[in-house]
Amino acid sequence: MVGRSGNPTLNDETFDRQYSAHDPMTIGGTVNKAFMTLALLVAAAIISWTMYFSGYNVGGLAIGGAVVGFILALVISFKPSAAPFLVPFYAVAEGTFLGALSATYETLYYGITMQAALITMGVFIGLLIAYKTRLIRATENFKLGVFAATAGIAIVYLLSFVLGLFGITVPYLHDNSLIGIGISVVIVIVAALNFVLDFDFIESGAQQGAPKYMEWYGAFGLLVTLVWLYVEIIRLLAKLRSRD
Repeated sequence: MVGRSGNPTLNDETFDRQYSAHDPMTIGGTVNKAFMTLALLVAAAIISWTMYFSGYNVGGLAIGGAVVGFILALVISFKPSAAPFLVPFYAVAEGTFLGALSATYETLYYGITMQAALITMGVFIGLLIAYKTRLIRATENFKLGVFAATAGIAIVYLLSFVLGLFGITVPYLHDNSLIGIGISVVIVIVAALNFVLDFDFIESGAQQGAPKYMEWYGAFGLLVTLVWLYVEIIRLLAKLRSRD
Protein backbone atom coordinates (compact mmCIF):
# COMPACT_ATOMS: atom_id res chain seq x y z
CA MET A 1 0.00 0.00 0.00
CA VAL A 2 1.23 3.49 -0.83
CA GLY A 3 2.22 5.57 2.19
CA ARG A 4 0.06 8.36 3.51
CA SER A 5 0.73 11.87 2.24
CA GLY A 6 0.08 14.95 4.30
CA ASN A 7 -1.02 16.67 1.13
CA PRO A 8 -4.85 16.37 1.15
CA THR A 9 -4.84 15.80 -2.61
CA LEU A 10 -2.73 12.66 -2.20
CA ASN A 11 -3.84 9.92 0.18
CA ASP A 12 -3.60 6.19 0.75
CA GLU A 13 -6.55 5.34 -1.50
CA THR A 14 -5.48 7.43 -4.51
CA PHE A 15 -3.39 4.70 -6.13
CA ASP A 16 -5.12 1.78 -4.44
CA ARG A 17 -8.37 2.50 -6.27
CA GLN A 18 -6.69 2.63 -9.69
CA TYR A 19 -6.38 -0.30 -12.09
CA SER A 20 -3.24 -1.48 -13.80
CA ALA A 21 -2.49 0.18 -17.12
CA HIS A 22 -0.58 -0.78 -20.25
CA ASP A 23 1.11 2.63 -20.25
CA PRO A 24 1.98 3.13 -16.56
CA MET A 25 2.90 6.24 -14.64
CA THR A 26 6.61 7.07 -14.43
CA ILE A 27 8.60 9.45 -12.28
CA GLY A 28 10.08 11.10 -15.36
CA GLY A 29 6.64 11.64 -16.82
CA THR A 30 5.43 13.17 -13.58
CA VAL A 31 8.42 15.53 -13.51
CA ASN A 32 7.64 16.66 -17.07
CA LYS A 33 4.00 17.32 -16.16
CA ALA A 34 5.09 19.21 -13.05
CA PHE A 35 7.31 21.52 -15.12
CA MET A 36 4.48 22.08 -17.59
CA THR A 37 2.00 23.04 -14.87
CA LEU A 38 4.58 25.26 -13.17
CA ALA A 39 5.21 27.04 -16.48
CA LEU A 40 1.48 27.70 -16.87
CA LEU A 41 1.27 28.99 -13.30
CA VAL A 42 4.23 31.35 -13.77
CA ALA A 43 2.86 32.64 -17.09
CA ALA A 44 -0.53 33.40 -15.55
CA ALA A 45 1.16 35.03 -12.55
CA ILE A 46 3.22 37.30 -14.82
CA ILE A 47 0.10 38.42 -16.69
CA SER A 48 -1.75 39.16 -13.44
CA TRP A 49 1.33 40.93 -12.04
CA THR A 50 1.72 43.07 -15.18
CA MET A 51 -1.95 44.06 -15.12
CA TYR A 52 -1.63 45.14 -11.48
CA PHE A 53 1.31 47.43 -12.16
CA SER A 54 -0.38 48.73 -15.32
CA GLY A 55 -3.11 50.20 -13.17
CA TYR A 56 -5.78 47.53 -13.52
CA ASN A 57 -7.80 46.47 -10.52
CA VAL A 58 -6.97 42.78 -10.27
CA GLY A 59 -8.81 42.18 -7.01
CA GLY A 60 -11.58 40.39 -8.85
CA LEU A 61 -9.05 38.27 -10.74
CA ALA A 62 -7.33 37.29 -7.51
CA ILE A 63 -10.56 36.26 -5.82
CA GLY A 64 -11.82 34.54 -8.95
CA GLY A 65 -8.56 32.64 -9.37
CA ALA A 66 -8.61 31.50 -5.75
CA VAL A 67 -12.24 30.34 -5.95
CA VAL A 68 -11.85 28.60 -9.31
CA GLY A 69 -8.62 26.99 -8.15
CA PHE A 70 -10.30 25.70 -5.00
CA ILE A 71 -13.24 24.24 -6.93
CA LEU A 72 -10.95 22.59 -9.48
CA ALA A 73 -8.80 21.17 -6.69
CA LEU A 74 -11.85 19.52 -5.14
CA VAL A 75 -12.96 18.03 -8.47
CA ILE A 76 -9.48 16.74 -9.29
CA SER A 77 -9.08 15.27 -5.79
CA PHE A 78 -12.28 13.27 -6.08
CA LYS A 79 -11.81 12.35 -9.77
CA PRO A 80 -8.10 11.83 -10.54
CA SER A 81 -8.87 10.63 -14.07
CA ALA A 82 -9.90 14.22 -14.89
CA ALA A 83 -6.44 15.52 -13.92
CA PRO A 84 -5.02 15.69 -17.49
CA PHE A 85 -7.86 18.01 -18.50
CA LEU A 86 -8.29 20.10 -15.35
CA VAL A 87 -4.78 20.49 -13.89
CA PRO A 88 -3.69 23.03 -16.56
CA PHE A 89 -6.73 25.17 -15.74
CA TYR A 90 -5.95 24.82 -12.04
CA ALA A 91 -2.40 26.05 -12.67
CA VAL A 92 -3.68 29.10 -14.57
CA ALA A 93 -6.23 29.91 -11.86
CA GLU A 94 -3.65 29.66 -9.09
CA GLY A 95 -1.15 31.65 -11.13
CA THR A 96 -3.67 34.45 -11.57
CA PHE A 97 -4.25 34.51 -7.82
CA LEU A 98 -0.55 34.37 -6.94
CA GLY A 99 0.37 37.10 -9.41
CA ALA A 100 -2.11 39.54 -7.88
CA LEU A 101 -1.17 38.52 -4.33
CA SER A 102 2.54 38.89 -5.03
CA ALA A 103 2.09 42.29 -6.66
CA THR A 104 0.16 43.51 -3.62
CA TYR A 105 2.93 42.44 -1.27
CA GLU A 106 5.55 43.90 -3.61
CA THR A 107 4.00 47.36 -3.36
CA LEU A 108 4.31 47.13 0.42
CA TYR A 109 7.73 45.50 0.66
CA TYR A 110 10.00 45.94 -2.35
CA GLY A 111 11.82 42.76 -3.37
CA ILE A 112 9.74 40.44 -1.20
CA THR A 113 8.37 38.47 -4.16
CA MET A 114 11.78 37.49 -5.46
CA GLN A 115 12.88 36.55 -1.95
CA ALA A 116 9.82 34.35 -1.42
CA ALA A 117 10.20 32.68 -4.83
CA LEU A 118 13.90 31.92 -4.33
CA ILE A 119 13.35 30.56 -0.82
CA THR A 120 10.48 28.40 -2.03
CA MET A 121 12.50 26.89 -4.85
CA GLY A 122 15.51 26.49 -2.56
CA VAL A 123 13.43 24.57 -0.04
CA PHE A 124 11.97 22.38 -2.79
CA ILE A 125 15.38 21.53 -4.26
CA GLY A 126 16.93 21.00 -0.84
CA LEU A 127 14.21 18.59 0.26
CA LEU A 128 14.34 16.75 -3.07
CA ILE A 129 18.09 16.21 -2.61
CA ALA A 130 17.58 15.17 1.01
CA TYR A 131 14.92 12.68 -0.06
CA LYS A 132 16.93 11.21 -2.95
CA THR A 133 20.02 10.80 -0.75
CA ARG A 134 17.83 9.36 2.04
CA LEU A 135 18.89 12.03 4.52
CA ILE A 136 15.16 12.31 5.19
CA ARG A 137 13.06 9.16 5.19
CA ALA A 138 9.29 9.09 4.92
CA THR A 139 8.73 6.63 7.78
CA GLU A 140 5.22 5.87 8.97
CA ASN A 141 5.65 7.99 12.10
CA PHE A 142 7.00 10.84 9.98
CA LYS A 143 4.01 10.61 7.63
CA LEU A 144 1.51 10.49 10.47
CA GLY A 145 3.11 13.47 12.19
CA VAL A 146 3.11 15.68 9.10
CA PHE A 147 -0.39 14.57 8.17
CA ALA A 148 -1.72 15.45 11.63
CA ALA A 149 0.06 18.81 11.61
CA THR A 150 -1.28 19.63 8.13
CA ALA A 151 -4.81 18.72 9.13
CA GLY A 152 -4.50 20.84 12.27
CA ILE A 153 -3.36 23.86 10.27
CA ALA A 154 -6.24 23.41 7.81
CA ILE A 155 -8.71 23.35 10.70
CA VAL A 156 -7.24 26.51 12.22
CA TYR A 157 -7.40 28.34 8.87
CA LEU A 158 -10.99 27.22 8.35
CA LEU A 159 -11.88 28.38 11.86
CA SER A 160 -10.15 31.71 11.21
CA PHE A 161 -12.14 32.18 8.00
CA VAL A 162 -15.48 31.38 9.62
CA LEU A 163 -14.82 33.59 12.65
CA GLY A 164 -13.63 36.36 10.34
CA LEU A 165 -17.10 36.49 8.81
CA PHE A 166 -18.34 37.59 12.24
CA GLY A 167 -15.52 40.06 12.80
CA ILE A 168 -13.61 37.78 15.16
CA THR A 169 -9.84 37.40 14.72
CA VAL A 170 -7.85 34.34 15.79
CA PRO A 171 -5.07 35.62 18.11
CA TYR A 172 -1.50 35.71 16.71
CA LEU A 173 -2.30 33.92 13.45
CA HIS A 174 -1.99 36.99 11.25
CA ASP A 175 -0.07 39.52 13.37
CA ASN A 176 3.66 40.29 13.41
CA SER A 177 4.25 39.58 17.09
CA LEU A 178 7.01 37.13 18.03
CA ILE A 179 4.35 34.50 18.67
CA GLY A 180 2.71 35.24 15.32
CA ILE A 181 6.07 34.93 13.55
CA GLY A 182 6.76 31.68 15.40
CA ILE A 183 3.44 30.28 14.25
CA SER A 184 4.25 31.21 10.64
CA VAL A 185 7.65 29.51 10.92
CA VAL A 186 6.00 26.30 12.12
CA ILE A 187 3.46 26.43 9.28
CA VAL A 188 6.24 26.95 6.73
CA ILE A 189 8.11 23.93 8.08
CA VAL A 190 5.00 21.74 7.94
CA ALA A 191 4.23 22.89 4.39
CA ALA A 192 7.80 22.14 3.32
CA LEU A 193 7.79 18.65 4.85
CA ASN A 194 4.77 17.79 2.72
CA PHE A 195 7.18 17.66 -0.24
CA VAL A 196 8.93 14.67 1.32
CA LEU A 197 5.64 12.82 1.58
CA ASP A 198 4.69 13.78 -1.96
CA PHE A 199 8.01 12.54 -3.36
CA ASP A 200 7.54 9.23 -1.55
CA PHE A 201 3.95 8.96 -2.70
CA ILE A 202 4.76 9.58 -6.37
CA GLU A 203 7.70 7.17 -6.27
CA SER A 204 5.46 4.46 -4.79
CA GLY A 205 2.79 5.11 -7.42
CA ALA A 206 5.32 4.69 -10.23
CA GLN A 207 6.60 1.46 -8.68
CA GLN A 208 3.05 0.10 -8.52
CA GLY A 209 2.37 0.89 -12.17
CA ALA A 210 -0.42 3.42 -11.70
CA PRO A 211 -2.23 4.63 -14.87
CA LYS A 212 -0.54 7.24 -17.05
CA TYR A 213 -3.00 10.00 -16.14
CA MET A 214 -1.77 9.78 -12.56
CA GLU A 215 1.33 11.64 -13.71
CA TRP A 216 -0.88 14.72 -14.00
CA TYR A 217 -2.36 13.97 -10.62
CA GLY A 218 1.08 13.68 -9.07
CA ALA A 219 2.09 16.99 -10.67
CA PHE A 220 -1.08 18.51 -9.27
CA GLY A 221 -0.20 17.37 -5.75
CA LEU A 222 3.27 18.91 -6.00
CA LEU A 223 1.81 22.16 -7.30
CA VAL A 224 -0.65 22.35 -4.40
CA THR A 225 2.21 22.06 -1.91
CA LEU A 226 4.37 24.52 -3.86
CA VAL A 227 1.62 27.16 -3.88
CA TRP A 228 0.91 26.68 -0.18
CA LEU A 229 4.59 26.95 0.75
CA TYR A 230 5.10 30.11 -1.35
CA VAL A 231 2.08 31.83 0.21
CA GLU A 232 3.24 30.95 3.72
CA ILE A 233 6.79 32.12 3.03
CA ILE A 234 5.71 35.48 1.61
CA ARG A 235 3.39 35.98 4.60
CA LEU A 236 6.26 35.19 6.97
CA LEU A 237 8.60 37.60 5.17
CA ALA A 238 5.92 40.30 5.29
CA LYS A 239 5.57 39.85 9.05
CA LEU A 240 9.32 40.16 9.47
CA ARG A 241 9.59 43.19 7.19
CA SER A 242 6.72 44.95 8.96
CA ARG A 243 8.71 44.93 12.22
CA ASP A 244 11.55 47.00 10.72
